[in-house]
Amino acid sequence: MSTTLRETKTSRGTTAALMAALLTACVAFQLNASMLSPALVTMGEELQTDQASIGLSQTWFFTTAALFSLFLPRLSDVVGRKRILVGMMLLTAVGSVIAALAPDVTWLFVGRIVQGVSGPTVPLCLIMLRTAVANPKSYGAMMGVILAVNGGVAGVDSFLGGYMAEHYGFRSIFWLMVVLAVIAAVLVAVLTDESKPQAGTAMDWRGVFFIVVAVGAMLTALNEAAKLVGAFSTGTLLLSLVLIAVAAAAFLAFWRTEKHAKQPMVEIVHLRQRSTWAPLLTTVLTMTGIFAVINGIVPAYVQAAAPGFGIGPTETALLILTPYALLGWVFGPISGRLAPTFGYNKVLRIGLLGSIAALAIIVFFGLDNLPLMVTGTVLLGIMYAGTANIMLNGLGVVLSPPGNPGFLPGMNAGAFNLGAGLSFLVLPAVLVGTSALGDRGSYLTVVTVGLVITIAAFAASLLIPKPVDAEVEK
Repeated sequence: MSTTLRETKTSRGTTAALMAALLTACVAFQLNASMLSPALVTMGEELQTDQASIGLSQTWFFTTAALFSLFLPRLSDVVGRKRILVGMMLLTAVGSVIAALAPDVTWLFVGRIVQGVSGPTVPLCLIMLRTAVANPKSYGAMMGVILAVNGGVAGVDSFLGGYMAEHYGFRSIFWLMVVLAVIAAVLVAVLTDESKPQAGTAMDWRGVFFIVVAVGAMLTALNEAAKLVGAFSTGTLLLSLVLIAVAAAAFLAFWRTEKHAKQPMVEIVHLRQRSTWAPLLTTVLTMTGIFAVINGIVPAYVQAAAPGFGIGPTETALLILTPYALLGWVFGPISGRLAPTFGYNKVLRIGLLGSIAALAIIVFFGLDNLPLMVTGTVLLGIMYAGTANIMLNGLGVVLSPPGNPGFLPGMNAGAFNLGAGLSFLVLPAVLVGTSALGDRGSYLTVVTVGLVITIAAFAASLLIPKPVDAEVEK
């Protein structure tokens, strides 16, 4: 199929309306994911519970978000993408109301689990956008904008969350989520067109059950295994091993189910193709190598009195986290615009090579020099958050099989969550396990491990086939 500068299927006004609706939905989801981070202490105080319980509510939100991402995009192909996205936003509002009115942490858990239905918002929005916008360049630019918002609204979401929690209590954040989710539902209902390319197809609920059990058990195993980093427990180790066995058995059952199902959730032939497993492998390795480094290891190091730089949390946010998020937000649309012209894979590899260079700067220079540490994290913001991350999300859409467009975006969302879980398991374990090397030696080792894993991600990216239909012919 030729992609030589096809025009968008919608008028400029309609495209703008579509983007307004999709962006509002993405913002509503993003606030669920990031806005509560600075309010966790306040939540524990107001609900009179410990931080471990509050943290667990966050874990369950991200876990359920990953599980819903596995099958809702596929279900939307069958019953309608607009219908599913509207339903997701309304259920998110319901979950937000439950959390806002929660008398104790149990009801907070219920609210956060219900909010998890918003998990596949971004991949579903990208699928709807690709259906409506045929011009590869226009789609690439709009994709970049949506994914940049998904990365955080330039750090404003976290700042606003902290401000609202401090002045109005944590419940005010959930009420804001209610308002935005309802607005998003209305805009999607009014401003977008319905599309259901697999209408009349039977949903493979048996396959859904097995893949949800497999991924859910694996994510829970990673969460349990992460506890071993702080303190070893035989019970926790055994539970982790049992969950891993359950995950393996469930995935085997999923594979067998898909081989014999008349209308499978995904055809086995697709699972064997490089266009499926290569981007999924690259996503997992990229997230494993980088996610915990920027979100945990580096902030902890710069705040440590020794061997770090002894700076406070606010200064850490201003020097490290805010520039990283801001540059990712700025460069996302740029990399999205370049992808159809230069190639999704080329832009991805540039992002991964830049990320490798950024980690090398941190390893060899940043541990002894704060300005160079900032330089490394700034480069990560451009090359990882604003480039590689955008391309990995985009490839999940443009490489998805034509007969099953919701399959790969959903699986890729699960790969992002799996990689994030592995990152916070593997890298902290390395940090603790190398304590005999001293504090500086431990941090040097752990970032080096992240660097090696990211190099492996670059190697995996070389196996990803070219998404011909999404690129402009030269």
